[in-house]
Amino acid sequence: MKNKEFLTEAKRKQIIADKEKTILESFSKIFEAIKRGDEKDSMGTLISRLLHSRTQVHTFHLQTKSKSSFAEHMALGGFYDKIGDLIDGLVESYQGKHNIIKGYETSELEDYKNVEQVISYFKALDSEIEKDRKSIKESYLQNQIDEVQELIYSTLYKLRFLK
Repeated sequence: MKNKEFLTEAKRKQIIADKEKTILESFSKIFEAIKRGDEKDSMGTLISRLLHSRTQVHTFHLQTKSKSSFAEHMALGGFYDKIGDLIDGLVESYQGKHNIIKGYETSELEDYKNVEQVISYFKALDSEIEKDRKSIKESYLQNQIDEVQELIYSTLYKLRFLK
């Protein structure tokens, strides 16, 4: 009878050990998924926003119509000409270290009304980039985001002062 009790006790301990191992593995997988999800979500949101900005600014560029439209047209053209390469570099750098970004989001485009609307758009874009970048830790990615913001502020300068 002792032998049967011993086997039962040994089996019980093995079952408990196996369950603990399974639980720990599950928690580990969950924490890794959360970690990957947080990185992907913040970078995915940022990249979605930047991809939208390229199309939105191109739309503004094609619809300019004010007396100062040539300077405005050129400033907006300069933005959308450069932003694509900056987005590519940022995405490729991120994906080289992490995972492929999936689940890009889209936003509705606005029609051009006036230069004040466009200036407001760029200011809001910069504000959103500031929020999105807070969870990104790597300095090389922060530097690439700095280049995007540099382009935004250079475009704002042209829109505000070169008429």
